[in-house]
Amino acid sequence: MTASVTITPPGHPLTGRVTPPGSKSITNRALLLAALAKGTSRLTGALKSKDTKLMAAALRQMGVVVDEPDETSFIVTSAGFLAAPKEPLMLGNAGTATRFLTAAVALVDGVVVVDGDEAMRKRPIGPLVTALKSLGIVASAPTGCPPVMVEGRGHFGSGRVEIDGGLSSQYVSALLMAAPFGEGPIEVALTGKDLDARGYVDLTVAAMRAFGAEVSQADATTWRIEPRKYIATDFVIEPDASAATYLWAAEALTGGSIDLGVPMDAFTQPDAEAAKFIRMFPYMPAVIDGSQMQDAVPTLAALAAFNATPVRFVGIANLRVKECDRITAMATELSRVRAGLAHEEGDDLVVSSDAQLAGQTLPAQIHTYEDHRIAMSMALVGLKVGGIAILEPDCVGKTYPGYWDALRSLGVRVA
Repeated sequence: MTASVTITPPGHPLTGRVTPPGSKSITNRALLLAALAKGTSRLTGALKSKDTKLMAAALRQMGVVVDEPDETSFIVTSAGFLAAPKEPLMLGNAGTATRFLTAAVALVDGVVVVDGDEAMRKRPIGPLVTALKSLGIVASAPTGCPPVMVEGRGHFGSGRVEIDGGLSSQYVSALLMAAPFGEGPIEVALTGKDLDARGYVDLTVAAMRAFGAEVSQADATTWRIEPRKYIATDFVIEPDASAATYLWAAEALTGGSIDLGVPMDAFTQPDAEAAKFIRMFPYMPAVIDGSQMQDAVPTLAALAAFNATPVRFVGIANLRVKECDRITAMATELSRVRAGLAHEEGDDLVVSSDAQLAGQTLPAQIHTYEDHRIAMSMALVGLKVGGIAILEPDCVGKTYPGYWDALRSLGVRVA
């Protein structure tokens, strides 16, 4: 493990070609859907990172053959069902894998334990467990967080299931992807008025349809899924929009030109919404609603440190239950660079902004909280401020193992 890396401001515009990794969100959806489809599916453009490897390993535990012929492909061969694993599924701090599999293991004939590391054991999963129980599935999570015990029965029941998606859209996606295994049609309906990152549910539905599912939307908060099994297919995964935000921000900060091979407006993932605000730099608006692009908020917050005027990020309360409390983390770490550079007001993050930071040397050891997004976002500050050291830099392997090499390829000294 690398203890730290120090970023040396390049002092010139960053130019070159960088290919972002495949989308983590889409890769983990596609892996699960391919595992539930009878036959062989070829997934190309995929992300190979800690999170997707944990998903693949869990699927192998349940009898699915997952081959990796190259660095961006999975070949998934399945009998069309999941077998009961002999051991608990250990999923580290992979939120998508944990939430998606908590619903999917209800399709197993037997008892399954879904668990993770100490950080995952602090991340809520109660609303999903409650929804499963409403379908007659025996499930329990005594602490409201993993580990979760699910007594699978080989199908997903039928009828209507209600879920509060205000805390995480992953709960909704988990139910949707398991629903084609119902004994009859299943309706998934939202309770409450908010849905965290609705765009990710749209990604889920699109991927389900690509694998042959029949999904219709009765209204803005209700989906109907027919009992029609998935079909093995070849599926192309687009580059990761969350990863792209770091490169877009690096381009904006240095006045450079970085070719990602994909135009800003070609991404379908919710975090691509951040491109609109990155284009505005250094005149980003006074208030940015991050509710539908939450993984991009740390990127925008780092960029806001150099904006012409302060920026308040609202609608981001759910950032408190990600890999770490990202609101507190960004406020704390930005303020290590310059006291008072950012602070919390309720669940808002306020970045004071200081265009005069650029060109200064302000030595700071940035704590990453084992959170890849804190590490990658705070590294952007090091493009303009000297002395920025990122602790535990290997945590970027969760979603973007090649991040430091990507910066080096653009002429940034990372040592």
